[in-house]
Amino acid sequence: MLESMTGYGSAEGVDGGVRVVAELRSVNNRFAEISVKLPRQLSSYELDVRDLIRVHFQRGKITAFIQIQEDAAEALPLKVNEEKVRAYKALLEQVRECAGLESPVVLNQLLKYSDIFDTEDRIGDKTEEIWGYTRRIIEEAIVELKKMRQREGAELVHDFMQRITDIGATLDEVQMLSTENMEVVRQRLRDKVAAVAEADITYSRDRLETELVLVADKLDITEECTRFRSHNKFFLQELENDEPGSGRKLNFLLQEQLREANTIASKSQHAEIAHKVVGIKEELEKIREQLQNIE
Repeated sequence: MLESMTGYGSAEGVDGGVRVVAELRSVNNRFAEISVKLPRQLSSYELDVRDLIRVHFQRGKITAFIQIQEDAAEALPLKVNEEKVRAYKALLEQVRECAGLESPVVLNQLLKYSDIFDTEDRIGDKTEEIWGYTRRIIEEAIVELKKMRQREGAELVHDFMQRITDIGATLDEVQMLSTENMEVVRQRLRDKVAAVAEADITYSRDRLETELVLVADKLDITEECTRFRSHNKFFLQELENDEPGSGRKLNFLLQEQLREANTIASKSQHAEIAHKVVGIKEELEKIREQLQNIE
């Protein structure tokens, strides 16, 4: 299945009191260009994240945003520093006695000293364990990104198939007009030959017939139409190809289709055919623009 290079995928989860969020964004790019934004605690795993993404995507500019944070649903990662609490209490008691106050030391006075609480660094203490879980979240986000790129690709395939079908129908009309035009040209040449034969002019009949054949051959677009249909056939087949690199193959076929269209236009010397070929080239240009988004 063809994939678009445009997409978005995300995943999140909680493990061991730590919440992990992964977001992947993908846009058009000629090659695979991957940028990763990791929290400080996981900065050493940047290459691992790049390799993880590169396995699944051949082309596209992909940006990965990874966040980790303490889960709000878990108990606060704080603990009381008992030694500091006793030290501050003793200090406040000393101040009270020096001031000659009778009121006792109360809790509100102690809470003004924030360093009586120590913060537990859950993340820093188990970085390797968190990376293992983060890796799984990233893989889930990759799956979601791939699904969206495939959905976008399916829409593009439908559009391509419709346009190629329309081009094929127009090509049939062009060949029919060319056949009718060839008969008109042949009759015109016959009339000229008859006029020459009736005139008192010395001429080589063999040479004249050869020239007539050459003129008719220059107007014949049968070969170009046949090749064009062949390119259309292979284009449709490639749309169903699951192998990577289909975007490049389709671009090559499109170039060949444009080449045949230009040759038909230059050989036909027929206003209506030229008009229809312009329509074909417009459809091919629309396909070319959309192909830039195919992996």
